[in-house]
Order: sequence, then structure tokens, then C-alpha cells
Amino acid sequence: MAQHICISDPAVQGRLRLSLISALKRWRCLRFLQAELPEPEGRHVPVQMELRRIVISEIQEQQVIYLKEVEGERCFPIVIGIFEATSIERRVKGISSPRPLTHDLIASVITELGGELQDVIINDLQDHTYYARLRIRQDGELREVDSRPSDAIALAVTCRVPIYVNESVLEEALRS
Repeated sequence: MAQHICISDPAVQGRLRLSLISALKRWRCLRFLQAELPEPEGRHVPVQMELRRIVISEIQEQQVIYLKEVEGERCFPIVIGIFEATSIERRVKGISSPRPLTHDLIASVITELGGELQDVIINDLQDHTYYARLRIRQDGELREVDSRPSDAIALAVTCRVPIYVNESVLEEALRS
């Protein structure tokens, strides 16, 4: 038999309501992944992120992008190359190119071969190096392709698909 908990403090009620709404939104975003992802084991739950900031420096070789949790406040940087940073920045600003750039080409190849980029996931962090997967739906099957995170994010921005980060990777990134 279900039991009900009565909470009279309005602040606690508000926080619980927001937590429930956040959980429901996350469930709706992730329910399409249920068939493709193995049963989450706490630290492997994908967290939806958004591109928050791009820092391009003409002085340094390495550029930085910041990903922020969609349903939270956690944010972390990823160091990327100048080509990927400018490609992402051009796409975000809506600047077109007269000829396809590399990420446009990859997106076109996926489409021409009957696939659709479903999302990208940054799934691992080893020795200060991030690893990502492109998740491509083709002929009803989900195929995963290894990718550098910078290329995965550039493709996600190009194709306007979600970016996910495994909870374990997010936790490790915030500890570093």
C-alpha cells in the first residue's frame, strides 16, 4: 500500500516540485534512448549538455569550449583545436560557407548513406583525454562511431542534435 508524505514547509515543497519536474523532463529526453542504451548503472547515465561558450585565442594553439548541463548548473571545459573551434563558432553564428566544410561533408555522407545522426555522447575520460561516440540511426539500427569530442560537438551543432556526457565523465571532469 502506498504511503503519502505530508510536507508543510513551502520551500521544501518547491524544491521537491522542481526536482520532480526536472526528473520528468530528463525522463522524456532519455526515453528514446532506452532501447539503445544498456541499463544505466548510476555513473553511466547520460546527462544532456549544451554548448555554453567558445573561447578562441589567436595567440594559443588550443581553444576551449564549455559544455553546461541542460537541467543543472554543472559546466566544464574541453580543449580543442582551432579548426574545430572556428567550425563550431561559424555554425553557431549562422555563417555559411560557399563549399562544404569537413563537418558539413560528414553530415552529408551520413545522410546520403541513409543514416541520421541521432545524438553524440562523450562517453569516456582517460589520462586527460575525452572520448566520444556519434550515434547514427540507419535502417532501424543504431550504429556508434568513435569520434574526437570536438568533431562530435561540431557535428551535433551542424545537425542540431543533442550532446550527452556520461555522468562518470562529468564527475571526473569536475574533479580535474
